[in-house]
Amino acid sequence: MARRTKRRSSRPTRSRLGRLFGWIVRTLALFVLVSVLWVAAYRFVPPPLTLTMIGDMLGGKSVHKDWMPLSTMDPNMARAAISAEDGNFCRHHGFDFTAIQKAMAGNEAGRHYRGGSTISQQAAKNAFLWQGRSYVRKGLEAWFTVLIEAIWGKRRIMEVYLNIAETGIGTYGANAGAQRYFHHDAARLSASEAARIAAILPLPKKRDAIDPRGFVRRYGDRIARRIAPMVRGGYTACVR
Repeated sequence: MARRTKRRSSRPTRSRLGRLFGWIVRTLALFVLVSVLWVAAYRFVPPPLTLTMIGDMLGGKSVHKDWMPLSTMDPNMARAAISAEDGNFCRHHGFDFTAIQKAMAGNEAGRHYRGGSTISQQAAKNAFLWQGRSYVRKGLEAWFTVLIEAIWGKRRIMEVYLNIAETGIGTYGANAGAQRYFHHDAARLSASEAARIAAILPLPKKRDAIDPRGFVRRYGDRIARRIAPMVRGGYTACVR
């Protein structure tokens, strides 16, 4: 009798595990479907808002953004972004493992390197996720990076990145940044102006492109000098 009771009690347990497994599979399938459709929509439609923008609005800040197609934007802007943020943008498939290893080694040595994130990873984070550091967010960032590389392609990735990245407090995108700092749009940017915008991208709330001083000025000048060699070397060919 004891054996029969044991067998009967194990069936509800297996049934619950089966239902749990089925729920997990359905949830994952729904997530994959929704995320693929979301990314596919942004292949053609500009992201209307990002979580970072929403956070600014909830904090009482106004949001200034002005979408400009990459074909209209001065080529210097994309070239400056690649020169500053991701020299191998046109050559990797979303992840620059050499840069990641270098960043990890530098951080372990106490030199506080940046995380080695590519423009693709930053575009995925800015368009679909929140700011901050956690393993969950990094995992989702990797997933969306794979999707945008597969669905968008390099020109669209750069176009979205340059239109939704923070370029100042409450300012989003290179075009809004150009209007704020230089009083003209991003259709005409000198190499120096584009480099100044690119120089503030890592810390847009703490850096200013109008009259940069110290590190920001030196960094902007370095970026401006890199642009011509990067173009000659074919490092920016994918965003022409």
